[in-house]
Amino acid sequence: KLAGGGVAPLPEMFEEGVKVSLGTDGAASNNCLDMFDTMKACALIHKFHRWDPTVMPAQKALDLATLGGAEALNLRGEVGSIEEGKRADLIVVDLKAPNLRPIHGKDTVISNIVYSANGGNVDSTIVDGKILMKNKRFASLDPGAVYEGAERAAEALTA
Repeated sequence: KLAGGGVAPLPEMFEEGVKVSLGTDGAASNNCLDMFDTMKACALIHKFHRWDPTVMPAQKALDLATLGGAEALNLRGEVGSIEEGKRADLIVVDLKAPNLRPIHGKDTVISNIVYSANGGNVDSTIVDGKILMKNKRFASLDPGAVYEGAERAAEALTA
């Protein structure tokens, strides 16, 4: 855990069969709650720490954010990848965004997503087959009301 100091020995953890996943914490722990930033940080920190650009490939960081989370929660048969029979929990990333260009095949797409994407690049969100956001517009909720509710809840916690 970065906030606690040090760098988790992920390569050794993988070798020992430890289930590893990525997640976000909170703004109070220097976290922006953006899984794209988390994937990028994971990949880059391990490359810098080991002085080895091959230690944490983009595909591995993406796997930790998707399959790793599903596995850690014992939900690999339900979520974590796009497969027949699994829940349709996914995002659609706008690959035409300038920060995700150029694209030269699958490997480039994965690298662009891990190293260059951010939450603003998410075009659509689908949870359990239900479209929650399409073309960057929420399908069934009022963001203003959600923000106000969150602010009220935060104020209640500190009152």
